[in-house]
Amino acid sequence: MAFVQLAEGELHYQLDGPEGAPVLVLSNSLGTDLHMWDIQIPAFTEHFRVLRFDTRGHGKSLVTEGPYSIEQLGRDVIALLDALDIQRAHFCGLSMGGLIGQWLGINAGDRLNRLVVCNTAAKIGTPEVWNPRIEMVLRDGAAAMVALRDASIARWFTADFAAANPDQAKQITDMLAATSPEGYAANCAAVRDADFREQLASIQVPILVIAGTEDAVTPPAGSHFIQAHVRGAEYAEFPAAHLSNVQAGAAFSTRVLEFLSAQ
Repeated sequence: MAFVQLAEGELHYQLDGPEGAPVLVLSNSLGTDLHMWDIQIPAFTEHFRVLRFDTRGHGKSLVTEGPYSIEQLGRDVIALLDALDIQRAHFCGLSMGGLIGQWLGINAGDRLNRLVVCNTAAKIGTPEVWNPRIEMVLRDGAAAMVALRDASIARWFTADFAAANPDQAKQITDMLAATSPEGYAANCAAVRDADFREQLASIQVPILVIAGTEDAVTPPAGSHFIQAHVRGAEYAEFPAAHLSNVQAGAAFSTRVLEFLSAQ
């Protein structure tokens, strides 16, 4: 296992693919860890040095006192790149990872080559959605994480996919039950407070926006908004719920590779 030392603790990361290849950073969704991208690794590592990490508060990375902010999580990415002496990289983030990608595009575009944001929005949800969840998790701890896991199957996957792929759905949703309650609540606050609607136009790097047709968490309308406000943005939509990278699998990987490989 590999870790980078931040000021407050260790950030867990994993590198796959040929040394010397262009770097592609993958950023996980709220309540998962770097293994949510496992299905993409065989295809992505044919072309890229793939850098995955557990966002602060998730997986094996540091859990610090919350609330967090997307800026804080974005600066963790920059610290990771600096520690590994990576000057520029492609970045692909899903949901919360997509918010981190937007922050990087707005504030650190000089570190990015191309940007992919998936199943996300410039603003996700409202305090009325997030605050009760934060309160429940901080109150009930691990029991709340198990309850969230059981409810997440219907949010993260369509019913037919979950029924046809129960082991795959369980592998992903079990990540939620294993997430630190304190880390999860702190990241919920980061998502709650993020709002990039007025800043999207400042993104200058080439961007691909991906949506899931059946995504009730971040519906396609939010992806269309990003596309409409970033000059030259490309758009793709798959018949999937919130975790389109898992549900759309090979089709998702192919579209991302097509975008990242364009001249």
